[in-house]
Amino acid sequence: MSSKRIAVYAGSFDPMTIGHLSLARRGARLFDEVIFAVGDNPAKRYLLPYAERVSLIKACVVDTPSIRVERFDGLLVDYCRTIGAVAILRGLRTASDFGFEYRIGTANMDMAPEIETVFLLGEPKNLFISSSLIKEIAAGGGDVSRYLPGPVLEPVLHALGMA
Repeated sequence: MSSKRIAVYAGSFDPMTIGHLSLARRGARLFDEVIFAVGDNPAKRYLLPYAERVSLIKACVVDTPSIRVERFDGLLVDYCRTIGAVAILRGLRTASDFGFEYRIGTANMDMAPEIETVFLLGEPKNLFISSSLIKEIAAGGGDVSRYLPGPVLEPVLHALGMA
């Protein structure tokens, strides 16, 4: 087992927002390494293909060597065990986020008590930002450039037929 303190930040990141990036960078101050674990659910319809989501996140964190990006599937706790992670990193924007995250975190704790779930509050300026809201604003012709990291903007606009 690694002596590195690894945290996993998992999600579909479709698309990755400035809120996601901020949370990962804040987590990197607390842990030796943060891994963006990009999941793919075949039953879910995504704006961006799996490989492109992974590639875009890599482009956004190229300047942060303590953050890396990997694909994962299956149970998150199994993936965490495989890579020797000590924590699952999750962001909270609203009180309603907490209810959902608490249930998932409790289930993860039951399955893998050696892996902690760590919640970080979203920065106030990013609290309303979500991937689904960004897609909705962009589809309506709104400017989403301030909500997306630079490398993500053009692919999102292209996927929506706006570029």
